[in-house]
Amino acid sequence: MKKYFKHKLENLITVSKIVTIHDFEFEKNFKSAGESHDFWELVYAEKESLICSADGKIINLSQGEVLFHKPNEFHTLSANGKKAPNVFILSFVCKSDAINYFANKKIKLENNQARFIYYILEEGKKTFDIKFSNPNLKKMRLLQSPTLGGEQLIKNYLEIFLIDLLRTQTETESGDNEVFLYKKYGSGKLVDDIVKILNQNVYKTIDIESICQKISYSRTYIFRVFKKRTGKTIIQYYNELKIETAKQLLRENELSIKEIAELLCFSEANYFTKTFTKIVGVTPSTYKKRIMNL
Repeated sequence: MKKYFKHKLENLITVSKIVTIHDFEFEKNFKSAGESHDFWELVYAEKESLICSADGKIINLSQGEVLFHKPNEFHTLSANGKKAPNVFILSFVCKSDAINYFANKKIKLENNQARFIYYILEEGKKTFDIKFSNPNLKKMRLLQSPTLGGEQLIKNYLEIFLIDLLRTQTETESGDNEVFLYKKYGSGKLVDDIVKILNQNVYKTIDIESICQKISYSRTYIFRVFKKRTGKTIIQYYNELKIETAKQLLRENELSIKEIAELLCFSEANYFTKTFTKIVGVTPSTYKKRIMNL
């Protein structure tokens, strides 16, 4: 009888616990009081820049960069006073030796790496009751009916994210060790092109026919590919981009709701309020009050 050898798998990085998952939307003058704790924390500047500190050292974190705070390090975070930022913060427990590489590291994420941030956040929202922009959250509670396997996926996504960062930061550029991200994590050039067009027209209006002409694909084809890749229609995505911009403008507290509606080319303020409420879950005025009370 043929004997098989069972290879014991080694773990380079093992995350044993998740402490908090935050998706913050701060106003432009936000400042934290600062804290320290006995676990790791990563801060990702999703939109706009941040001013962070680590044991008294000031660190400017640009959009698209991630910063790691090691255990028991006193750290603070604040907005830049000009633009209202979106910030992703994840804290976790990891005792693996390899994790120490990230102590006080600031890294610019590639697109494929940044996607893991959103995978973790998506699973987090389907698994835990994550309160809206609550800096004082100390314990995440499981949802009454959490998604199947959500906790394991959060752990796996985070471990893959950390290993991939470690590879890209430490391996040579010779190409001997190819990054292992699956092709499914790529967005595809067509979708990237559509998203770029939508972003360029956030303060304007654009219809599907114009997009088709710009990228030379049929309406039916781009509808199918975009929905498959993003899970949303092009119009849904476009409206969400506009509302994300509206949220930032509200947090910067310089324009009225009517002015923001006009700036984003909504036909009327009532339609803007209706769209905002459908996507965010609260009216623009309620959203603004929440942010100002943080």
